[in-house]
Amino acid sequence: MTTRQTFAAILLLLTSSSTSSAAPKDEAVSFNRDVRPILSDVCFQCHGPDAKQRKADLRLDDVEQLFVEREGHRVLVPGDPAKSELFRRLTATDPDERMPPASSGKKLTPQQIETVRRWIEQGAKSQGHWAFLAPVRPHVPLISNLKSQISNPIDRFVLAQLEHEGLPPSPSATRATLLRRVTLDLTGLPPSISEIEDFLGDDSPDAFERVVDRLLASPRFGERFARPWLDAARYADTSGYQSDGERSMWRWRDWVIEALNDNKPFDEFTLEQLAGDQLPKATMDQVLATGFNRNHRGNAEGGIIPEEYAVEYVVDRVDTTATVWLGLTLGCCRCHDHKFDPFSQREYYQFFAFFNNVPER
Repeated sequence: MTTRQTFAAILLLLTSSSTSSAAPKDEAVSFNRDVRPILSDVCFQCHGPDAKQRKADLRLDDVEQLFVEREGHRVLVPGDPAKSELFRRLTATDPDERMPPASSGKKLTPQQIETVRRWIEQGAKSQGHWAFLAPVRPHVPLISNLKSQISNPIDRFVLAQLEHEGLPPSPSATRATLLRRVTLDLTGLPPSISEIEDFLGDDSPDAFERVVDRLLASPRFGERFARPWLDAARYADTSGYQSDGERSMWRWRDWVIEALNDNKPFDEFTLEQLAGDQLPKATMDQVLATGFNRNHRGNAEGGIIPEEYAVEYVVDRVDTTATVWLGLTLGCCRCHDHKFDPFSQREYYQFFAFFNNVPER
């Protein structure tokens, strides 16, 4: 997979993973997308990771516990909502049995209850933290109405949600507006007058596709898509701290831009930034790519304790590497195990040890 394809896949994953009150009836219920948000909102306060707040010694955030028999009842019976204590409590008519209790001020909507019912009926399959799940190409939904609005598979996802919400699609944008949007999206710049005139005068059926190809081939494409990556990698041409002195990191910035414009495969894009200098017969560009690890702030103030700041630099590298490539932060477990964190303090310092072997000076 190339960097372009990977960035597009991440965007599609983010846009298709938004939570909703209920999954469409013709679609399988997703635990992370449809069910976990419901449980998190109305159940986890009393049946979650906080041991001091937990009631009945029941954790609904630990899905493995949901299939264990408790006092002759099972919280979940996959495929059978009627025998699942969780569903019985959500639908109980007795106020003393109903969950969540009225005193909590929380209440499930009929659509949310139906989502939970369908999830149990479909097998009550759970999912782990989204950052640990391999991306899967989503099933393209079927559309009963609005078929005339479909020009590509992405349209089906948008229209399926509109259809589910009972909303009509917005009117089609004008060709000039469409050109402006795609040019800003792919290059960060508006189209020129001549580009607008050329596109409006082109009646060929592949006119828009050729515009996209032209924009992807533009050097401005790499500059546009490098910006969020540079932000995530904490790129700067100054060192921070008190004096914020200048430093030359621009060549690494250009490496990122060139990698995007060259459509470098994402696995190479990753490996070279994390460990390009460790590759056999590493090229100058592969060594240069590891500037990713040197983007952290640097303190050259007189009188500092070098060992103290060597640790701070390692902490910065750990936090940045985790945020960029694991899709989560490791800041909390630097100091202690945290009830909401999927990593322990021990695991943090195992990760820390990799970077702590670098001869900093």
